[in-house]
Amino acid sequence: MSIEQNGGMPGDLAREKARRDFESLWPDGRPAVDHWVYAVEEAAMGVGYLWIAERDNQGRRVIWIYHIEIDEQFRGRGLGREAMRLAEQEARARGVARVELNVFGGNEVARNLYRSLGYEESAVWMGKDIE
Repeated sequence: MSIEQNGGMPGDLAREKARRDFESLWPDGRPAVDHWVYAVEEAAMGVGYLWIAERDNQGRRVIWIYHIEIDEQFRGRGLGREAMRLAEQEARARGVARVELNVFGGNEVARNLYRSLGYEESAVWMGKDIE
């Protein structure tokens, strides 16, 4: 899933946004302060990652999940669920009472995972091209 495919943003704008976001969130090629990246492993082999940060969102301190990715051949084994649980554990350890994230509307597998873990949708952006 990408912001171009499911976020309604043209490719050139999506690439520019990604470049700007990466520069601000990964200064000098490393995660910014209060950002953490965890390897997801199975049998001592890296099969994905979880990127989280502590930040303010709408006046509330949260753990924000910037990205969670499990390699396609390892999906369906509960690794994404365990990575989400790790984000929640990290929130508790830091005294943060909320975990938040964005998910593309077309990503039903991820949305179903988040719902099964008790996450609630708070906004849905919809649109239609008129020709």
